Amino acid sequence: MKLATIRTADGATRAVRVEGETLVDLGFADVGELLAQPDWAGHATRAQGSAVESAGYAPVVPRPGKIICVGLNYRNHILEMGRELPEYPTLFAKYAEALIGADDEIRLPPESGQVDWEAELAVVIGKTVRRAGEDEAAEAIAGFAVLNDVTMRDWQYRSAMWLQGKTWEGSTPFGPYLVTPDELPGGTRPSLTLTGSVDGEVVQRADTSDLVFDPVALVRYVSTIITLNPGDVIASGTPGGVGHARKPARYLAEGNVLTTEITGLGRSEAKTVAESAA
Repeated sequence: MKLATIRTADGATRAVRVEGETLVDLGFADVGELLAQPDWAGHATRAQGSAVESAGYAPVVPRPGKIICVGLNYRNHILEMGRELPEYPTLFAKYAEALIGADDEIRLPPESGQVDWEAELAVVIGKTVRRAGEDEAAEAIAGFAVLNDVTMRDWQYRSAMWLQGKTWEGSTPFGPYLVTPDELPGGTRPSLTLTGSVDGEVVQRADTSDLVFDPVALVRYVSTIITLNPGDVIASGTPGGVGHARKPARYLAEGNVLTTEITGLGRSEAKTVAESAA
């Protein structure tokens, strides 16, 4: 099952079930509101709402309560960055203001000259969990979506704490839609090809099976620290091929089209635009 939050012509948003070219209205304002329902999966499956017209995709979950991001979680990216495999996940946060729809414009802030790409698999939570065991963690995963953790490297490395480079407003494409685990090879531990491209040139390619900490392990670990609620998001990390690690380094410029695609989860195509400081 594919679920999305779409924008409508009147400026509102709606949660929909995606059936090919048909978008079935599920009766909720967005996917986050849908996931807050105890039987969200049953409702989404059974709903026979009217078909609606889309004015574009909003972020899959427009305002997650939490966005937990994982750094250095693909084996090839860890080696690319000259580090050893971690014993524990490296965690940081992102805020909802950073999220944009799959095909929205990415804002390049005038304060940064080192805007980098990071194609990622996003894990969306569908059930409240705390200190989840293996089975409970798997059951808490509503599904997966495409995300790109666009990063301002010059701000990220101003200090040892990454947050200030990771949550710039209007920077993070999320979507187009959520796909439930039953539709994916590997289920809650999916094996999917992830690809990132800039202006049609492939710059990142990996299989999500290369994750050091897979989605179930991440839900277990994060839920040990804090309760995970429906609609919360875990961005599971990026593989090798980021611009900052290239020799010479390469960054996004105005007018680039950043494409992020994961087999079975669709693709995001976001064009970069210069943001005014005014």
